[in-house]
Amino acid sequence: MQEQPSDREWKKGSAELLVLSLLETRAKHGYEISKLIQMRSGGALSFHVTTLYPLLYRLEERGLVTGRWVEKANQRRRRYYSITPQGRKVLRSQRESWREFVAAIGRVIGGEHA
Repeated sequence: MQEQPSDREWKKGSAELLVLSLLETRAKHGYEISKLIQMRSGGALSFHVTTLYPLLYRLEERGLVTGRWVEKANQRRRRYYSITPQGRKVLRSQRESWREFVAAIGRVIGGEHA
């Protein structure tokens, strides 16, 4: 019997899409991104800082997000990330690819027709 793909394998293929999607409406800091992924997935997905922050740095290096430090009174400094115009283009493309992938998987396994 074969093992099911680990959470890590699924996340690796979808992490960029998830993060860019969450940054689409407004800037967020890493901890908030992590908590939103966990909450919206009903706990099925979680990103530890050792996974999330390197991803955010790579996205920033590629010009898909920008980061800025924000200091607020009585709070520690946080880096807020925003999606760039190039990031929005990549997000549109990734969403379309994801929809096509999910539809194809559904056709193969006998799910509802997309």
